[in-house]
Amino acid sequence: MSKIQEALKKIQAGKTAGTDSSLDAEKAVQQVASIQSRVSEADSATFDPDATVTLPERIVEFDNDALRDAGLLAPTSDEEALAGEYRNLKRPLVAHAFGKRATQIPDGHLIMVTSAFPGEGKTFTCINLSLSMAQEKDTTVLLVDADLAKPHITSLFGVQDEYGLLDVLDGTVPDLTSVILDTSIPGLKILPAGRPREHATELLASQRMEEIVSELGQAEKNRIVLFDSPPLLLTSEAKVLSSLVGQIAMVIKAGDTPRQAVLEALSALPEGMAINLILNQARVSAKGSYYGSGSKYGYGYQYGSKNA
Repeated sequence: MSKIQEALKKIQAGKTAGTDSSLDAEKAVQQVASIQSRVSEADSATFDPDATVTLPERIVEFDNDALRDAGLLAPTSDEEALAGEYRNLKRPLVAHAFGKRATQIPDGHLIMVTSAFPGEGKTFTCINLSLSMAQEKDTTVLLVDADLAKPHITSLFGVQDEYGLLDVLDGTVPDLTSVILDTSIPGLKILPAGRPREHATELLASQRMEEIVSELGQAEKNRIVLFDSPPLLLTSEAKVLSSLVGQIAMVIKAGDTPRQAVLEALSALPEGMAINLILNQARVSAKGSYYGSGSKYGYGYQYGSKNA
């Protein structure tokens, strides 16, 4: 029996007994009113349609040892050399993003990192580029896991249970900014892929994705947005995403990616697109020696149009 029912029973008993129980009955009436008030307040708090849902804050930790074990950071003995490589790689990207001693490219701060096939090092490139760019003064970086079929960045940082891009694409979470996660690296944030669902790749090719890219690009004046994209020759979604950004960094695995595959991937990109070719696992000559020979950490790059 609920407290309201008990109070009502006391009221009924008071009426039956007459005036001797009138005081108890009056108290019971007050008790009913109090309980009903509390129930009403609780219901209002629970079902208020205008209530704002606040997602829990989380800071993504960059575990360097774990990333090294996964082959996504250079061994400590090669850190300095790799940092130098990425300083060279980021310079044309940053310069054309903001017009720093170079022609500013429209939407140049929106950069898609892709490849012809999987396994060529695009996620490695995304992570290391984001770390290097975050060191730039007056620049922030947002790393977006847009490879929704195989969200490696989301898995690597253990945020596969967090809301992310997919949840905003299908309307589960209306506020884009609420799913962007801070990291332990100053100036670097991550937008995870979101919780898995059917038709994820179709969502990437939707009109809503275009709106999201535009919102990300306008949110902060000095923000660079790096998209870890699906491979160009395996999905149509990468081609759609390429039309929404200003620059493309295309990773090519030295001695592995067929020349014809590179040409096909380039032909799938929009005309006039600014394309950066990054040669992964290359033998890079430096002061008479070869850096990266026999390892996965040698990089070279070329900047230009897709016909270069």
